Amino acid sequence: MTRPDFFIVGAPKCGTTALYQYLRSHPQIFMPFHKEPLYFGQDLNPRYGRMSEADYLALFADARPGQRVGEASAWYLYSRTAAAEIKAFAPDARIIVMLRDPVEMMHAQHSQLLYNCQEVIADFGEALGAEAARRDGQRLPPGPLRVENLFYRDAAHFADQIERYLDVFGRDRVHLIVYDDLVTDAPAVYRGVLEFLDVDVDVPPEFGRVNVNKTARSLLLQRLVYQPPQPLGRAVSWLRRFPFVHRLRSAVLAANSRTQRRPPLDPELRRKLAREFEPEVRRIGELTGRDLHHWSDADAPS
Repeated sequence: MTRPDFFIVGAPKCGTTALYQYLRSHPQIFMPFHKEPLYFGQDLNPRYGRMSEADYLALFADARPGQRVGEASAWYLYSRTAAAEIKAFAPDARIIVMLRDPVEMMHAQHSQLLYNCQEVIADFGEALGAEAARRDGQRLPPGPLRVENLFYRDAAHFADQIERYLDVFGRDRVHLIVYDDLVTDAPAVYRGVLEFLDVDVDVPPEFGRVNVNKTARSLLLQRLVYQPPQPLGRAVSWLRRFPFVHRLRSAVLAANSRTQRRPPLDPELRRKLAREFEPEVRRIGELTGRDLHHWSDADAPS
């Protein structure tokens, strides 16, 4: 059976959805309808159970001979075991890693989790302050939960995460992308990915905004989608193998969503976090060969 030979990984809200959508339109690339299958990463906590190997491989059954085959699961970057698991499964795989200013990422992740009904603390600063209690099982949202989503600081320590993939796959098989570049020059970033994957670089997608910040029109409907009642909740891992279920779910979420500008980050909290993550930003800069000092600008907007 066909196996994926490249993987998009990255911190939450770092552009993995956009790149996934762009690459799906390329005729020499196959990516399944199911983004974030999260088959690898045995140390992660799956919300609805883990796919079997047969179900995972079935996602790639429609790939045509000669196509590059890939998938996108952002949280493989966070996982301590996923890199080694992917290497064992696909020894020659290529890895695309997407990164973002740690402070911006944490703020955006908090907003996304509120939208996904996986966060119950509306204030970002308070949610950061609750991390210790949540490690002890307190102040957790109800329903199925991937609890590591709520450890915002852990997710933002990218340097160790990058090093795991560089150590396992080697630098020539790891392609690093900074989210800033995707925002300012998506065509150049896209072309670089196509070159990395050895496919035709002259097949442009329709670039546009993907996965913008949203809020739910009806919280009740949103909870029905993200926290389905039992026994439906137990069937989610089985239902998600069907494309029409994904289309129906996406249509419901789209109808129940409206675009909303993310509330600005409190300036004092921004300054505090920028100072806290300054050593991390230096390490990321060294690993990527990029000058990222602007990420440590305490007065930068978020």
